[in-house]
Amino acid sequence: METAFSIQKLLKWLPNWHEHAPKPTHHVLHQLTECRTQALGYHLYTCNAESCKNQQMQYHSCRNRHCPSCGALRKEDWIEARMRELLPCKYYHIVFTVPHELNSLFMGNQKKLYSLLFETSAYTLKRFSADQKYMGAETGIISILHTWGQQLSYHPHVHCIVTGGGLNPQSKWIEGKKVKYRALYPVQAMQQVYRARMIEQLKVYIRTNKLKLTDTDACISMLNKLYSKDWIVYAKQPFGGPEQVIEYLGRYTHKVAITNHRIKNIDDDNRVTFEYKNYNKGGQKAMMTLDGYEFIRRFTQHILPKGFCKIRSYGIYKNYKRTTRINDILSTLKLPLHPPKVDTPWYIKFASRYGKDPLQCPCCKQGRLELVSITYKQKHIIKRE
Repeated sequence: METAFSIQKLLKWLPNWHEHAPKPTHHVLHQLTECRTQALGYHLYTCNAESCKNQQMQYHSCRNRHCPSCGALRKEDWIEARMRELLPCKYYHIVFTVPHELNSLFMGNQKKLYSLLFETSAYTLKRFSADQKYMGAETGIISILHTWGQQLSYHPHVHCIVTGGGLNPQSKWIEGKKVKYRALYPVQAMQQVYRARMIEQLKVYIRTNKLKLTDTDACISMLNKLYSKDWIVYAKQPFGGPEQVIEYLGRYTHKVAITNHRIKNIDDDNRVTFEYKNYNKGGQKAMMTLDGYEFIRRFTQHILPKGFCKIRSYGIYKNYKRTTRINDILSTLKLPLHPPKVDTPWYIKFASRYGKDPLQCPCCKQGRLELVSITYKQKHIIKRE
C-alpha cells in the first residue's frame, strides 16, 4: 500500500536534488524515483471472469536494497533460509559500535572500514569463544551492518547474532548451558579487545597507505587518544527461543535507513517531518523536521558502496559447507534435520504475509487476474500464450 508521503515523492518534488546529493548516490536515488512507475515496465493482467475482463498493470519495483518500498518478499526468503539453519541453543545479540571521532574517517573510506568493522567484531567474538575460560568452541555468527541512528545521523555499527553453543576442537557440540556469562562474554573485556584490535588495524592501514587521509599525523594522534575512550559494545539478554531470533532477523537484516511510514509530512516548502525514537527519553516517539535537501543528504550517507555485502557470516555459519556442517551437528545430537527448501509461488507468500490474495480481481472480486504480457522499461514486450 502506498503511503501518503515517501522518499520517492520527495525526490520528485524536490528541484535539482542531484546538485545536493553525492554523485555516487545518483544512480540509487534515480532508481527510487522510478520504483513502481511505468518507467520500469509492468506486468499486464486480465481478469478471467467472462463478465469482467478487467485489465490491470502491476508496475515493476526497482529492487534496490536501499528502497523503502522494496525487499519484503526477498527478506522473507532470506529469513526462511536462516530458519533452516537454527541450532539447538540460545542465541545472543551483541552490537559493536565505533566512536563518533572516527565518523569522517569511515565516511571517506567506507568499503575498507566497513569491512574492517566486520572483521574486528568477528575477531573479538571468535577470540572469546575459543578461550577455554568462556567456551572453548567455535560458535556461529551472523553480522549485519547498520550505519544510521534514529535521526538519520551517521552511526556505523554491527549487529551480531551469536550462538550460545559451538563445536570444540574435537568437533563435539558444547551446549549453551555451559556458558557462564549472561551476556555470553564479559562486556568490558570484549570492549578492550575490540578497541585494541580496531586501533591496531587502523594504524596498519595508515602505514600501508590503504586509506584516504588529509593529515596522517593528526589521524595517528586521534587514534592514540581513542585508547582512553570507551568503545561501546552492547550485549542483550539471550533470545527466548527460535521465534525471537527469526523476529529479530526480520526487523534488522533488510532494514533501510528510514521507512516511508515514518515520514509523516512533506510541506509546500519540501520540509520533511518524520518520526523517530528518542532514546534519551526511554525510546519515546518524537518528531523532527528537516529541510528536504538536508533530509536527502542524511539519507545518502547510508547508501552503501556498490556491491558491498552488508550481511556476513562466520564460524559455524561461514558459507563454505554450511548446510553440511549444520546437518552434521543435528545428526550428532540425534535431532531431526531441517526440512529442505520448498519453492513457494510469490502470490502464496504474499497472501500468507498480508492476508489477501494479490491475484483476486479488485473490480469484480470474483475472478482471478491472469498474466497477459510483460513490458520491460517500455522496450521489450513478452506476450503470454
